[in-house]
Amino acid sequence: MKQYLELIQHVLDHGERKEDRTGTGTLSLFGCQKKYDLRQGFPILTTKKVLFDAVVRELLWFLKGATNINDGLKAYTPIWNAWADPQGELGPVYGYQWRQWEKFVLDPATGQYRKEHVDQIQEAIDLIKNNPDSRRIIVNAWNVADIERMALPPCHMMFQFYVVNGRLDCQLYQRSADLALGVPFNIASYALLMTMVAQECGLQPGIFTHTIGDAHIYLNHVDGLKIQLARVPKPLPQLKVAFKPIFDIQFEDIVLENYQYDPFIKFPIAV
Repeated sequence: MKQYLELIQHVLDHGERKEDRTGTGTLSLFGCQKKYDLRQGFPILTTKKVLFDAVVRELLWFLKGATNINDGLKAYTPIWNAWADPQGELGPVYGYQWRQWEKFVLDPATGQYRKEHVDQIQEAIDLIKNNPDSRRIIVNAWNVADIERMALPPCHMMFQFYVVNGRLDCQLYQRSADLALGVPFNIASYALLMTMVAQECGLQPGIFTHTIGDAHIYLNHVDGLKIQLARVPKPLPQLKVAFKPIFDIQFEDIVLENYQYDPFIKFPIAV
């Protein structure tokens, strides 16, 4: 994961002071990109512990189309607790947009519009299987009409799959990226999603391209990141996913083997 450490150093060296929504203050750069080749190992940080169990739980929660932390998430990880309402609801966030994007269709029999839903994940898989050269294999979470209903607008907002020579690549556009706390989680999550989709489609997971709009380091994360930069990366682990249909995969079906890491570094969450 030298690419990640290079990005951190680059923002520390060249980032500009910028205020933010939380009032914490950041060092920020606009327009950054890194690539991670999954054929070289699973891209998860080794210079600090990343809670991979939480990565898996959250991604499976997204893939269910869930929007409430009580729906299989709260018992395992507090990631979304700070944004949920007293009932645990977050509004139409990632999972809803991925699996249930709302659309209205005119019923010719009644002349009235009825609400239906688009399963973007299933449509992407169908395109990969049936039209792999398509340049429209895109999943979008940035639904402008729903932003005000979301507890937190999507940060990792759009991703595109690309099929070539028997492998599946993916590019993510992330509008806002907390480099210390969020990005290691995001990289692991999308690498896992790539692996699951590739397996579903009979492909090899390939290159994950992470494109970031506002790449920022919160000022109260700088000291922890300097500790991390002094550490030497270890060999990457290997990911094993049970051979099942993608929507049947459970937590127990996903195993990260030989994950070696340095001690956990605690970074405060800016809410």
